[in-house]
Amino acid sequence: MNCLSPSILSADFSKLGAQIEELDEAGAQYVHIDVMDGMFVPSISFGMPIIKSIRDCSDRIFDVHLMIEEPDRYIDDFVKAGADLITVHAESTKHLDRTIEAIKEKGILAGVALNPATPLSAITYILPKVDMVLIMTVNPGFGGQKMIPYTLQKVRDLKKMIDGMGLKTDIEVDGGINLENVGEAMDAGANIIVAGSAVFSGDVTENVCHFLNILNS
Repeated sequence: MNCLSPSILSADFSKLGAQIEELDEAGAQYVHIDVMDGMFVPSISFGMPIIKSIRDCSDRIFDVHLMIEEPDRYIDDFVKAGADLITVHAESTKHLDRTIEAIKEKGILAGVALNPATPLSAITYILPKVDMVLIMTVNPGFGGQKMIPYTLQKVRDLKKMIDGMGLKTDIEVDGGINLENVGEAMDAGANIIVAGSAVFSGDVTENVCHFLNILNS
């Protein structure tokens, strides 16, 4: 199933709750929440209190993307705050298997993310354990970047790996995705689409509808 996961990093924080409700009403299936610690990536975004405060605004899947060092320390807290899916970077933890197991033990979905230059071989053995793989199509840490073209070949290669192993793992792409290139990302094999600036710049409802029309075509 193809799904849209708008990134609230690009939302207007003065009316965050209302914009999340608008995403629901427009039909977006996920809410993508970028958590940054200023160490794994240069930026600092938000954490558990924000997630907890907006949980009542939406019953959609809270797609929590941890761009933080040693994410194991906070898994319990993010689950309690309302995460339905926690994605950790393979580059951010010394013991990826242990981290994924800790997420799964909480009864929620577990994902693993790869930066653009990180090879797929980093997740070969963990792939059967995860529900989703997030391919970063930009270097993480900032919104509004242009998609790095070679990352779509990485998506194609990942799709072949998943199919070759007989898995049904979701493939998410994040970074520089817009209405002009989302079709190319889907053709490469992605089925969960993160979009920030392309959703929140202008009319949110209209932008979500345009994305969903492409995703459902």
